[in-house]
Amino acid sequence: MAVNMQETACYDGERPQRIRGYAWVIFALTFGLLLSDYMSRQVLSAVFPQIKADWGLSDARLGALSGIVSLAVGVLAFPISLAADRWGRVRSVTIMAAIWSIATLLCGLSHNYFTLLSARFLVGVGEAAYASVGMAILISMFPARHTSTVAGTFFAGGMIGSVMGIGFGGSLASHFGWRSAFVGMAVFGIALTVLYMMVASPARIEGEKGQSTGIRQTKSLAPVRVRQVLRDLFSSPALICVYIGSGLQLFISGGLLAWLPSFLNRVYDMPLSKAGGVAAIFVLCGACGMPLCGALSDRLGRDSPRRKMLLAITFNLTCGALLFAAFQFPAGSAQLTLIALAMFFSAGVMGPAGTMVANLTPKAIHSTAMATLALALNILGLAPGSVVTGALADRLGLAPALQLLPLASVASAVVLLIGVRHLRGARDRGASS
Repeated sequence: MAVNMQETACYDGERPQRIRGYAWVIFALTFGLLLSDYMSRQVLSAVFPQIKADWGLSDARLGALSGIVSLAVGVLAFPISLAADRWGRVRSVTIMAAIWSIATLLCGLSHNYFTLLSARFLVGVGEAAYASVGMAILISMFPARHTSTVAGTFFAGGMIGSVMGIGFGGSLASHFGWRSAFVGMAVFGIALTVLYMMVASPARIEGEKGQSTGIRQTKSLAPVRVRQVLRDLFSSPALICVYIGSGLQLFISGGLLAWLPSFLNRVYDMPLSKAGGVAAIFVLCGACGMPLCGALSDRLGRDSPRRKMLLAITFNLTCGALLFAAFQFPAGSAQLTLIALAMFFSAGVMGPAGTMVANLTPKAIHSTAMATLALALNILGLAPGSVVTGALADRLGLAPALQLLPLASVASAVVLLIGVRHLRGARDRGASS
């Protein structure tokens, strides 16, 4: 039978499979929702100066507005991922996107700190398990040999969404006020949610109908034993070190994503719109670094998990060294260049970390394992990164607070080195599961 849409042939074992046009449509919509996810999360950073001026907030309270989203994501990612595996991933994604989009709209309608903090918490509730559940949907629709490419591209969408949230949010805020920035992100999310609900068919993606169109299915929707899942998720010291080490490194990303626009506004006297645009360029450097560091890790450490871990450590220490060097320079082009280079390596650990978590856990729980990794990234990194940096900024000033961020890279490298020592035994156990 002739196929109207372009297909890409590949193989899963010895059986050929094809990536049909419908799979690419779902990928585009799922990727678009990830953009909306991070746009809604990071738009706040672009409007920090306006909210601070309007409500007279301390930097610590501003940091809490950012950190509470990551805190909610970290705490709720695991239980919501388990619930989505049982209840249905497509339905869950639709509900999640609706929650964070409406909550973002409520942010724009907030008239005091408490209502804005509550709305930001709801944003985190909606976003909590989206990355892990969305990734599970895509893995089920694409052949195994393309999983790394799909995963790397999908997760890079988080950084791209952050760029768009900071850039477009700053532009809207400078012209129409900070509330309009939240409203703009909400409208984008609501429109994509409606489109996803119309196009994504649970029966075609998750049911028997999907198998007849060549879409590979998983057994992850079957009931699972929570106690066994927990045992597999923390089965070895090496796996635990990957969770902790990756989370500590993302502390730097949390601090920089939240405070770069304010740093540029205060230290470089940039107007809000320009500060948001320049910060967006820095975040884009991180978006480029994530897939490129992942590709470098695949190429240089193809048959050696130990080498991949060591490469992740190298990425982390390079980030810390560049960031430390940046703040030894006065404000100027040299400092900005070094910050941009540090951002390039700031999330380079993500590719190796995802690969190691997949290698060290059974295939049946990979979506939940990714949710556990997301928990560590948020609880240890993204949430405290913004809050602690804000608290230190109140005491020391923003620039001195940012100078302390490289310590997180050192801590991450130490933890990952401990994991390397336990890697051989952990891999042996993973291979037998």
